[in-house]
Amino acid sequence: MSRDELAVMDGNKCILQLRGVRPFYSDKFDITKHKRYKQLSDYDKKNEFHVEEYMKHQMEVRLSPEEAFDLYVYEGSELEKQSNSKNEGIEHVT
Repeated sequence: MSRDELAVMDGNKCILQLRGVRPFYSDKFDITKHKRYKQLSDYDKKNEFHVEEYMKHQMEVRLSPEEAFDLYVYEGSELEKQSNSKNEGIEHVT
């Protein structure tokens, strides 16, 4: 498909590109018609998900001064090896 053809493509159509499948035409989906649309940030900004705030909260240490814990220090190469061995045979969808 040429740039000219893309420029005049119907506004209700889109080209989907999925891994393992050749790109194909599809009708666009109107998200306002979805039954769970009210849960999206497009509907109400209070539904926005803030990754930074979530990660900050997740990273907070929740230990009392009396609580014992083990501390492990890993080098980057060790983490990469560990991650690769855990993910063997797992296919990731992007």
